[in-house]
Formats: sequence, structure tokens, C-alpha cells
Amino acid sequence: MLCFVYVLNFLDRQLLAILAKPIQDTLHITDTQIGLISGLYFAFFYCFIAIPVGWLADKTNRVAVLSIACAIWSAATIACGLARNYPQLVIARMTVGFGEAGGVPPSYAIISDYFPPGRRGTALGIFNLGPPIGAALGIAFGASIAAAFSWRDAFVIIGGVGVVTAVAVILLVREPKRGGLDRAASGAPAAKAGFLPTLAMFFSRPSLVLAALGSGSTQFITYGLGNFTVLFLMREKGMTLQEVALWYALVVGIGMSAGIFVSGWMIDKFTKRAKQAYALLPAASLTLAIPFYVGFVWAPSWELATILLIGPTFLNYFYLSSAVALVQEEVRPDQRVMSGALLLLVMNFIGLGLGPTYVGAASDFFRANHPDNSLQIALYTLTPFYVLAIVLFLMLARVLKREGRPGGTR
Repeated sequence: MLCFVYVLNFLDRQLLAILAKPIQDTLHITDTQIGLISGLYFAFFYCFIAIPVGWLADKTNRVAVLSIACAIWSAATIACGLARNYPQLVIARMTVGFGEAGGVPPSYAIISDYFPPGRRGTALGIFNLGPPIGAALGIAFGASIAAAFSWRDAFVIIGGVGVVTAVAVILLVREPKRGGLDRAASGAPAAKAGFLPTLAMFFSRPSLVLAALGSGSTQFITYGLGNFTVLFLMREKGMTLQEVALWYALVVGIGMSAGIFVSGWMIDKFTKRAKQAYALLPAASLTLAIPFYVGFVWAPSWELATILLIGPTFLNYFYLSSAVALVQEEVRPDQRVMSGALLLLVMNFIGLGLGPTYVGAASDFFRANHPDNSLQIALYTLTPFYVLAIVLFLMLARVLKREGRPGGTR
């Protein structure tokens, strides 16, 4: 059930990027405006509202917080389909971000109280199948509905499904005992986390900060690319909405799902031997992704581009389960929701907030001299961020190795 809510969370978030071309044609907006509405405007609410929501969920019923959040973002998704101009679309998207801020952090904590240490990587890996499934369904159904009817119908129908799901969450998900599995293992009494102490704890721990920064640098690529891939394939590679609905949906659905699930399994396997695997696995996967990414951007046809896109789609997401599992393992049970929210704040403000905004602005900047391939050049400029993310994860590996030694600090 939590995975399905995450599917809707990501589906609603990605629908704007999937339908960017028909939305541009109807509302007459630029790449920069698409980048802002899918990036900075959305992330401003999504990132910063997550902190008080995370604190509230740590103190109250996490399932109720999740249900209310799902209802809000789903209703706002319907409003996106009813928008008649750019300002109305901006307000609706900001409201989607406001609602989605209460989706993922409570789910992280609920799952961590359903599964003991040593099984959380796989469990969170299964939960994190939400983004690829949501993206694939959004591409398949969103593009198909838009092709058959209009882009507005896609927003209204998918938002309606979310409203029904919000009710189902309350009926089907049981609130687990907070920290019960951890106390069963350690015998430690329950603690009460304060807002400021949790905030100070998170940003004073080099391992948590580096995990968030490495994830943010990776998301700068994934969101920058993801929010413009359909527009790039349609405008510069010649794909149609029907072809996007089939082939791109398969690439995302299979490639990203496999990457997230395999990474969750590998995290549980290798972190039993060495804690620094939380960092080395993402560093290795991003290194392998670079040639596939450059090839995708270069490819002269959409067929070859789609094939090469399988590589980064599989390899770009090893960081996600790794960072989430590390943070959930490293903090107290009563700090998990807020710590998860702080992780999302850092990595989503960098990645979700700035990635699409940068790519949209870069595309419009290059269009004056390169009107036929401005998005291609903009996407090329994301390549150095792979190197930055790899360096940050290698720094995290050194910190985790030092913490694992006798006398190491946490």
C-alpha cells in the first residue's frame, strides 16, 4: 500500500514533465518556465514543508499524516488539469508539492518499524520501486490519455485515483509500534526527540550530510534529465506521444525498477561486510553510468537514444535506497521521520529544485545559436555533476570507514 502511494506521489510529480510538449503548445510557455514549475517552484514547498510535517509525524500518527497528504496532492493534481494559464498552473503545482511533502518521510519511518535492521535495505528498495513504477505508469497512461483526449484529462483522472487511495490508506495500513523492533534488539527505552536537537544532530554528522549532498548531486542529474527527457525525445529526436507511451515507459519501468531493487538487495548484502558499501555502491554505479548517458544525449535517432538510456536509467538510482537505509539505520527511532525529511530537504532542493530549473534555463540560453538542439547541449552540461556526485560518495566512504574503526566517532 505504501509503495502504491509512492507510485501516485511520483506519478503526479512527473506528469508535468511527461506532458510538457502539449502543455507548452496550449499555454505557450518556455523551457525556462517548464523548468521553474517542475523544479524550483515545486521544490520550494516540497522540501521545506517536509520538515514541520516530519516533526509532526514523529509526534503523532504517521498513517494519518500520510493519508491527509495524499488527499491534498491528489486534489491539487486535478487542479493542474483545470488550469487555464501559467499562474494558475504554478499555484496548483506548488500545492502538489505541499501535499507530497507529507508522503515519503512518514513512509520511511513506518517501514523501518515493520522491518528490523539487516532487512531494511531490501524493504526500502521495494518501497522505492514507487518512482520507477509511477514514472512508467505516468508515461504510459498519461501520454496515452493525452494522445486520445487531452493533457487536462490525464491530470484529472490520475488525481481522482489519488483521492480514493487516500481513504484506502487509513483503512488498510496499521500504525506500527514506534521503534519496537529496535528496542526488542537492544533493550533500550524509547526516547523523545526534540525538533532543534534532531536538526542539530543531522547537520553535525558528516556521514548524514555527505549522504544528502551526494544524493542531491545525483538528483541534479536525474531530475534535470527526467523533467526534459520526453520533451527532448519528441522535439529533437522525433518521437511521438504514442511511441513515448510504449518505449520510454518500458525503459523507465524496467530499468529504474531493476536498479532500485538490485541496489536495495546489494546494500543488505555488502553492508554486512563493510559499512562503507553504503557509499561505494552509488559511486561505482554512477561511474558506469557516464558513458551510457553521454551516448544517449549524442544518439542521432530516438531508437538508439532509447536503447542507450537503459544504462543510466538502471545505474543512476543506486544512491536512493543506499542513502535512505543509511539515514534510517544511523538515527534513533523517534528521529526517523524528521531525519528522512531532512535528507529529502537537502537532496530534493539541490536536485528537484535546481536540476530542472538549470536545464530549462540552459536550453533557452543555447537556443539563440542552436535552435534545433538546444536541449541536447543543455543535457551535455549535466555530465560534470556525475563527477561531483562520485567524489562526494567517495568522501562518504572514507567517513564511514573511519567511523567503523575502534574509537571512531559518530
